[in-house]
Amino acid sequence: MPAATSITVDGGQSGRTFDGIGAISGGGGNSRLLTDYPAAQQKQILDYLFKPGYGANLQLLKLEIGGDANSTDGSEPSIEHTKGTINCNAGYEFWLAEQAKARNPDIALYGLAWAAPGWINGGFWSTDTINYLISWLGCAKTHGLDIKYLGGWNERGHDADWYVQLRSALNAAGYSSVELVADDSSWDVADDMATDPAFNNAVSIIGAHYPCGGDGGSADSCSSTQAAQDNGKPLWASENGSQDMNTGAPALIRSITRGYVDAKLTSYFNWPLIAAIYSNLPYSTVGLATANSPWSGSYSIGENTWATAQVTQFAQPGWTFIDQGSGYLGGAESNGSYITLKSPNGTDYSTILETTTATTAQTADFTVKGGLSTGTVHVWATDVNDPNPATDFIHTQDITPTDGTYSLNMLPGYVYSVTTTTGQGKGTATAPAAHPLALPYSDNFNKDAAGTEAKYVSDMQGAFEVQKCAAGRSGMCLQQMAATKPIEWQDDSDAFALVGDPTWTNYSMQADVELAKPGTVELIGRAGTQNRPQSHQQGYYFQISDTGDWTILKSDSDGNRTVLARSSTTALGTGTWHKLKLSFDGPVITASVDGKNVGVVNDSSYAAGQGGLGLTSYDTDQFDNLSFTPITKQAAPVTLTATPSTAAVQLGATVTVTTTVTVPSHAKAAEGINITLAAPGFTFDPQPQVFGEIKPGHSATATWQLTAPTGKATLTTLSAFATFAQDGVANWLSEDSPLSAVYPPPPSGVNNVSDLQFVSATNGWGPVERDQSVGGQNADDGTPLTIDGTVYPKGLGTNSPSDVTIYLGGNCSSFTSIVGDDADADGNGTMTFSVLGDGKTLAATGVVKGGDPAQQLTADLTGVQMLDLVVGDAGDGNAYDHGDWAMPKLTCSS
Repeated sequence: MPAATSITVDGGQSGRTFDGIGAISGGGGNSRLLTDYPAAQQKQILDYLFKPGYGANLQLLKLEIGGDANSTDGSEPSIEHTKGTINCNAGYEFWLAEQAKARNPDIALYGLAWAAPGWINGGFWSTDTINYLISWLGCAKTHGLDIKYLGGWNERGHDADWYVQLRSALNAAGYSSVELVADDSSWDVADDMATDPAFNNAVSIIGAHYPCGGDGGSADSCSSTQAAQDNGKPLWASENGSQDMNTGAPALIRSITRGYVDAKLTSYFNWPLIAAIYSNLPYSTVGLATANSPWSGSYSIGENTWATAQVTQFAQPGWTFIDQGSGYLGGAESNGSYITLKSPNGTDYSTILETTTATTAQTADFTVKGGLSTGTVHVWATDVNDPNPATDFIHTQDITPTDGTYSLNMLPGYVYSVTTTTGQGKGTATAPAAHPLALPYSDNFNKDAAGTEAKYVSDMQGAFEVQKCAAGRSGMCLQQMAATKPIEWQDDSDAFALVGDPTWTNYSMQADVELAKPGTVELIGRAGTQNRPQSHQQGYYFQISDTGDWTILKSDSDGNRTVLARSSTTALGTGTWHKLKLSFDGPVITASVDGKNVGVVNDSSYAAGQGGLGLTSYDTDQFDNLSFTPITKQAAPVTLTATPSTAAVQLGATVTVTTTVTVPSHAKAAEGINITLAAPGFTFDPQPQVFGEIKPGHSATATWQLTAPTGKATLTTLSAFATFAQDGVANWLSEDSPLSAVYPPPPSGVNNVSDLQFVSATNGWGPVERDQSVGGQNADDGTPLTIDGTVYPKGLGTNSPSDVTIYLGGNCSSFTSIVGDDADADGNGTMTFSVLGDGKTLAATGVVKGGDPAQQLTADLTGVQMLDLVVGDAGDGNAYDHGDWAMPKLTCSS
């Protein structure tokens, strides 16, 4: 056990001012689903986040200033999609801030932009952006919200002159009390502030991101720069976290305590506040809590909430750190850390201790003096290393000091809060069990107010808001509002939104669409895993343009898109309404336009996923009457199989592939069947095989003779494709099958090379001949191998340049051969002979001329995988270069 740590809590000592603990709603879209929760569960979640004495008790809340572009898990709407048209009710951040303020009137608000609307002229660091931020502050006021802190451009550095201009503009607009934070990136900003007085005067707080080991880092230690500490302004971890709501708790508390001990950080913001996002999105369990099932009301409060509560329920912004009462337990980082804060009244204090990196129990001995209360202290604890509700935020004991001294015994893996204050508490609300969103589900948007979010619709790029319907339709519709490409924080993509349950499997998705101008709209189905950036969205897409050109494609979560079908139908035009439908029935995917099926494909890559709406450009297209209907009885589909006669064929050998299209007995006949095959690396006749009709209950089979590649062993994917018409609708089928080209078995024992199978053989004239000279250009047209009058019964006849490759697999020890120019060259020709093992020369001759005596070549083959017998042309052309490998022998293991 480490020696006891002596902690002196001296009210006469001091340190920096504590600015509070907060979290970030934004960066991006991570609070989106919270607005759609049933009222009872919504209240419970908000209470756990903001209500004093109940849960996280957050003291600061950073809000994303929306810019219509994705900023991690979604796109947050701008208040001003087009210049001059301001909607102060856009999005949900102001709503969230109102809810936070209602629970904790003292919570301080902080605004920061990740992206900005595309109408801004001059890029982000422009006067237009400054005016936009001031408009956003005005919208906050209409909601009764005073923004205390304002940042620049998240994680994009700074423009010092822009900050100076922003400070001046804020003062002129009546926002002189708003404090600027710079630069929400790194501590480098402090260097520029040190040499630029105007910039320094404009900025009130120096904020850096992830100063405790990087994004999602361990937070075993934290850092700031000397320039930042010497500046004298508050230093904040203005974004930290990126940790799972349970397993991230140890790093969270270390970031707070060690953030002050190591780096003098006086505030900590966890990213994000909550993962109120769909479960298929990135960071779906990251935050203080998760809330991904609004239809069921289910949610989960994470261990991060209780780690946060161990600080926020025991010290308030304006309290002062006591540097003498802060440090590392036992003087070692491995034991844990502690911080002590005192209240402005000079009486109360709290000490927060963490043992998250300790391995054994330890003791802290306290001495209290300097006017601070020596009365009873209350101890609360959370086992953050082993999350369990039974050990979350427990009032473990009360201790009465003796002459201002007392001791605390601590277990490893815990956070302890020792305080003279009261009023702490742990919420008791529990969440209902999760269940899927029931089908059918539909929304005609008529119950929503203009300018608001539609239920369960989560923007990924662009901004989808309810607006009055266009093109002669009454009621309300869903409209994409970003008319120009935004100033983006991460990569661009289609403008799209996701909606529904990621566990849905077989369903029909339908929506009315109206193209405002020429372009392409899309329905997305079985949308599954999304990786960053948002264009890496797994799922199936049905895209159709105003001209009627359409595509069915699939995308994987790495952003790779594969076209499954492409054709055209009657033009949609612009300014008119059309009904699009995308259906999933097992592997059968059907797209229809205005009630008519236009394409059917068969693909089994993705079995489940939610829906989505989108467009491939920044237009103001509209959607209406969105619906999802279950498909419960799966129809037997037409099938395509592709079967090779063997799954592994030797290099250079042939394999038969059988492809079969089968029409079930209860299906419609297939007409105009066209079957094709792709086999990268293999040689075959790729011409399509065509069949007129396949009646119900029958099949059509096409066979293909393929020759495997030579050279290296390889694994390829056979891809069979079939197109046909069924009841007048075009259908596409595809089927993949693996096929390996493998090396022949390695030789064993003593072998004549001419008796072995070659991996490959190339020759400068005719084929390489076995046991005869090269002769002419045809096979078996040589004469007995003869060098300098001696006839040899075994060997290889070649003509330079020639290369015979044999797979040894490391099984052979030596090679020997007699080499020379064959007598059938009549004394002509010049050549070289080389023995190569795995590309390295093991033995070689000089220049060999016609009529020269035979030479012996010997090579050590220990460990060699691939043997090459090479005849070169000696640099003077290959005429009459009839090089013979006579009596070539390999000695190998049995």
